[in-house]
Amino acid sequence: MADFKVVGVIGAGQMGSGIAQLAAVSGSDVFLLDKDAGALHTAKASISNSIQRFVSKGQLSKEVGIKAVARVNYTSNLEDLRSADIVIEAIVESEDVKKKLFAELDKIVKASAILASNTSSISITRLATATKRPQQVIGMHFMNPPPVMKLVEIIRGADTSDETFNATKTLAERFGKTVVCSRDYSGFIVNRILMPMINEAFHALYTGVATKEDIDAGMKLGTNQPMGPLELADFIGLDVCLSILKVLHAGLGDSKYAPCPLLVQYVDAGRVGRKQGIGVYSYHKSAKQSARL
Repeated sequence: MADFKVVGVIGAGQMGSGIAQLAAVSGSDVFLLDKDAGALHTAKASISNSIQRFVSKGQLSKEVGIKAVARVNYTSNLEDLRSADIVIEAIVESEDVKKKLFAELDKIVKASAILASNTSSISITRLATATKRPQQVIGMHFMNPPPVMKLVEIIRGADTSDETFNATKTLAERFGKTVVCSRDYSGFIVNRILMPMINEAFHALYTGVATKEDIDAGMKLGTNQPMGPLELADFIGLDVCLSILKVLHAGLGDSKYAPCPLLVQYVDAGRVGRKQGIGVYSYHKSAKQSARL
C-alpha cells in the first residue's frame, strides 16, 4: 500500500489538479476524475503549464516534467479508480456530498485502498461511517496551491489505523511536504486558527473600523503576512470560508465562530472571490462594485 503506484484524485479544480500534479511528479500514475469535461480540460492545461513553469525555473528536469504530464489520466468514470492504491477527494466542502462519494468509492476500489479527504474542516470520523473500511479513511488536507505550499495536515479519524496513517504520511513526504498532525476536531489546526482571523477582518470591515485596503495592509505590514485576511479570503473563496465557519460554529458550539453577516451577504450576492471575478475586491478591470456591499 505504501508504494502508491496508482493515485486517484477526485475533483479537477485548483486543489484536485494540484494534488494530481504532485502525485504525477512523485512517480505515481494518476487518474484525475471530474464529471465536468470542461473542468478536466482546464485541469489538463493547468497541470501542463504548471509543470512547465517548474521546469523553466530549474526546479524540475525536463525529463521528469515530460514523464509527469504523461502519467496523468483524465476521466469521468469512477470505475477507472479500481486500481488506485489511494483516492484523494477534493470536491465541494459538504459532508453529505463527501459521504455519498465515499460510499460509492467503498464499493469500487480494491480492499487495500485508502480513502483520503482533502476536507479543511469536516470530521473524518463521520466521513468514515459511510464506508466499510473506517480504518482506511484519513484526512489529507493540502494547502492552496498544492504544488507550492509546503504543508499537509493529516487527520486521523477515530478508527484510522496506524498503517493507514504511516502510509499517508510517507506519501505526503514523498510529495515533498512537511506534515503536521491534528486530532479530529472541527477545523483541525490551520482553519481553526485562520478562519476566526478572516471572520474578524470581515467584522472590522462590517463595523467600519477601516477600509478593506487598510485592514489588509495593516495585517500584511504589521504581522508580515504575504496576503491580508480579506485578500486571502477572496483567494480561498468566500463560499468556502463561510462553509468552514459554519462547520466550526456547529462543531465547537462557540459563538466566536459565527460567520460575520457581511461575509454571509457577500456569498448570498454571488461575490465569492477570485474564481467569480468579484469578492471583497473586484478582479474585473472595468467592473463597478455595488455601493451597498
